Amino acid sequence: MHMRKSFSLIAAMLCFAAFLPSFAEAVANAPNPEAIEAVISGSRADANAAWWGFHPEDSTEAIQSAIDSGAATVTIPYMGQPWIVRPITLRSNLELILEPGVLVLAKKDEFHGRGDSLFRATDMTDITIRGYGATLRMRKKDYQSEAYERAEWRMGVAIVGCKRVTIKGLRVESSGGDGFYVGSSGKNRWSEDVTIRDCVSHDNHRQGLSVISAQNLLVENCVFSGTSGTPPEAGIDLEPDSADERLVNCVVRNCVFENNSGHQVLVYLKPLTSESEPVSIRFENCHSRMGDPGMTLDDFTDMNQRGWSGMSVGAVGDNGPQGSIEFINCTSESTGKEGAKIFDKSAKGARVRFVNCSWTRPWVSAFREYGGLRVPVLLHLRRPEITQNLGGVNFVNCHVYDSAARPAVAAWNDAGAAQIHDVTGTIVVHNPAGARTHLGVEPQNVSLAVETLGD
Repeated sequence: MHMRKSFSLIAAMLCFAAFLPSFAEAVANAPNPEAIEAVISGSRADANAAWWGFHPEDSTEAIQSAIDSGAATVTIPYMGQPWIVRPITLRSNLELILEPGVLVLAKKDEFHGRGDSLFRATDMTDITIRGYGATLRMRKKDYQSEAYERAEWRMGVAIVGCKRVTIKGLRVESSGGDGFYVGSSGKNRWSEDVTIRDCVSHDNHRQGLSVISAQNLLVENCVFSGTSGTPPEAGIDLEPDSADERLVNCVVRNCVFENNSGHQVLVYLKPLTSESEPVSIRFENCHSRMGDPGMTLDDFTDMNQRGWSGMSVGAVGDNGPQGSIEFINCTSESTGKEGAKIFDKSAKGARVRFVNCSWTRPWVSAFREYGGLRVPVLLHLRRPEITQNLGGVNFVNCHVYDSAARPAVAAWNDAGAAQIHDVTGTIVVHNPAGARTHLGVEPQNVSLAVETLGD
């Protein structure tokens, strides 16, 4: 009898123990003044934002207080409903962990300031954000309405003049500016040692990612998609604002750029001069497209389909920066306009190299208002005041896959054929109609071999 009771007691204890993890989790995510005191006194290095009190209507103070507590690690736990917030400011020496399933949602009727961002760090150091399975979401359509002052700086995550920042596994969507922004401050003229890895940036207003000024930047295994709202509307845009900023050792690797209303990839260097730090920008194993993988020309039936070029480099003037912009093992398919576009780019400035790159099915968008050449690869002189020496491009073992009877490569200005300088390399054309080029008038130092392969 006593043995039977003992077994019953043990069974009951085991049954109760089965509920302990969820019970402990609920306690961990409850208000906890004692734990807060331990964090503030320095006897505890980790903090949970829910200890400050989760409020379904507005949890800004909970998250901001947890960040400001000084804890080395701050967790935003999954609570079964969104963390609704106003703008959040990050600090130095912070590891911020968003648990899987967490949604940090911009509060409705807030973010009226033209630069109000969901997360912002300015002149900070040593920040890590881990958000695998988590989402930051703003309210883009609201900011585009008449209720808000028109602006393009309501970012999802803004990194401004910071050093040693790592962001991993985070999805950022529907911002009123860029999903991610990396730039300078008045104090620090570039951000340094920034890594963005395994992230998704979707449905943002201006860009998926803007890089204004950075040194030692790595963007890896990310997706930038659905940008639409205000130009440039690119997947990624590397574009300084002033000559004292820089783009040095910027690497974008294993990323996908899709269904963005502007260029999928844009490098625009007009503000930089020959006195600026030489640029070093490298794209590796990246892919650009409109639509879904494998779509054919017949699948694109929307006459208002958007999307510009897959890879675009522009505005490197005759007095522009030195250095290099490289695309290595990069591909594009079903781009709205060109597969690759080089515009207002001086042969005297930073060199552009395409190595083992391929461009497939360009010009799937109608662009009925466009009257220029519709070719897979275009060198375009738009503004002669920027350069009189269009060129400085090298193609190494590149391929064009096309079915239209048109030049694979062309040089053009808005008045007609352009003169190009220092364009070299090899492009293999896969086209039943054969291969043609339109290399402008009196090309200078041009040795571009176009080999025909009919498929």
